[in-house]
Amino acid sequence: MLLTDRQASAFRRRLVRALRDKGIADERVLDAIGRVPRHRFIPDTGLHRQAYDDVALPIGEGQTISQPFTVARMTELLEVQPGDRVLEVGTGSGYQAAVLAELGARVFSVERHAALLQKTTPVLKALGLSIRTRAGDGTYGWPGYAPFDAIVVTAGGPTVPTELTDQLREPAEGRPDARLLIPVGPPERQALHRITRTGADTLADETFDGVVFVPLVRDR
Repeated sequence: MLLTDRQASAFRRRLVRALRDKGIADERVLDAIGRVPRHRFIPDTGLHRQAYDDVALPIGEGQTISQPFTVARMTELLEVQPGDRVLEVGTGSGYQAAVLAELGARVFSVERHAALLQKTTPVLKALGLSIRTRAGDGTYGWPGYAPFDAIVVTAGGPTVPTELTDQLREPAEGRPDARLLIPVGPPERQALHRITRTGADTLADETFDGVVFVPLVRDR
């Protein structure tokens, strides 16, 4: 069933309250979640009334739109600042990219499923979001637009691709260190790793929550 703008707005307010109760503390992230119409990123209109429940939902091509708590938590850990150049690996529905853009980031997003991207890009444009997208293997990053202030990977793999860490900006005075957020582990359960570039040849690795994501696939 299609939602009216008034209904969607009320559901978003309820979702923000639920996320705050679950521990999301960054008000900038909560405000962004409260502005992005998640139902617009779900192709099946029959699922629109579930769009603001804290659940993952199918979007086609065997992929899902992540549950809002996961998007909020990853965004919070990424610590995005206005003007940051952010690479997203795994555009999917486009919802995570939209939240990052609402935070003022310049978003570059790669999706390996071209058919999915064909559905997602028009939604982003219709919402007036300037997000650069392309179809391809995101495990190689997007060298043409590197280096990045932040990289977020929305799929889980057994290891961290060095191509991604290589595309993190080197430390600069007066700016937060560049960071990569990626789920790492077996398909049934991964942990979020935040990898921060602390020097030209040094990285720091922090481990956070357990998550379950679709597989990060590298084309051969």
